[in-house]
Amino acid sequence: MKDFIIKEFSKVKINIDGDNAAKFSDYYNLLTEWNNKFNLTAITRFEDVVIKHFVDSACGLKYFEGNISLCDIGAGAGFPSLPLKILNNKINLTMIDKLNKRVTFLEEAVSRLKLDNCKCIHSRIEDAVNLRESFDRVTARAVALLPLLCEYALPHLKIGGLFIAYKTDTEKELQGAEKAINILGGKIVDINKYTIGEGYKRSLIVIKKIKRTAKIYPRKNADKLPL
Repeated sequence: MKDFIIKEFSKVKINIDGDNAAKFSDYYNLLTEWNNKFNLTAITRFEDVVIKHFVDSACGLKYFEGNISLCDIGAGAGFPSLPLKILNNKINLTMIDKLNKRVTFLEEAVSRLKLDNCKCIHSRIEDAVNLRESFDRVTARAVALLPLLCEYALPHLKIGGLFIAYKTDTEKELQGAEKAINILGGKIVDINKYTIGEGYKRSLIVIKKIKRTAKIYPRKNADKLPL
């Protein structure tokens, strides 16, 4: 199990040691155990979890180096934030999700994997006003379309911070998003396309916060009233 994990990470030029491979192995076992009780992920085969969850999450690692604060919105089963935390333990991590069962799983994962400086919050991101302008990085994966994601993410970034969105169809996501990004105080600074596994195409859309977001955002009905 550990050898396969190390090999797949090496394919994207990320070298991990046996200790981290063991953490990913434990993470997989915990995910499988909990998935039998709650539907945390539709991807359950070991090889698929390693490639499509663990390795995919880690492909953004270059944006998460050093001692930074990170908020993962709609954290779900912990992707991409927990793999990033395993690979860089200096990250001060906050994971937020609207479903309590997911937050309970995240708390168990943090405990089982012995990860420090992690908070798990049960809340909708638009209600978490105390987190405003608190983070160096915000991330999201498989949560919503990009304009809505930006409204959720950018208010919680510090000026100069980065929002990294993990996506599949970049062109579709970018359609109509530039207006929202500008309104919310952001600017696209990088689009990183990559392939994992057997031709699984992915993208990272990186948005820098260049000015403060108006206090009316995020709106509680943002999902019904796109910018």
